[in-house]
Amino acid sequence: MQLQYFLLLASALFCIGIYGLVTSRNAVRVLMSIELLFNAVNLNLLSFSNYLDSTDIRGQIFAVFVITVAAAEAAVGLAIILSIYRNRETVDMEQFNLLKW
Repeated sequence: MQLQYFLLLASALFCIGIYGLVTSRNAVRVLMSIELLFNAVNLNLLSFSNYLDSTDIRGQIFAVFVITVAAAEAAVGLAIILSIYRNRETVDMEQFNLLKW
């Protein structure tokens, strides 16, 4: 397949992630939107790596690194959201005022 198709798919995923990040009030949806952003970046890394030099695996290594960071981010984020839900019984971002003075 051509590089343009991968870039179009990655840009669509990135735009959907940005839209979800900006418009959502639910913390779980915000985390899912961030994951979409990471997946769009991974798709770009893999497609450019394959397009520029298909013998080296530099893009794949970066993608594995990004997947690892995304998994850690999701685990920490879900733990924080679960803790907030247990204390506040909501995951609405508008009602989080824990760090405000």
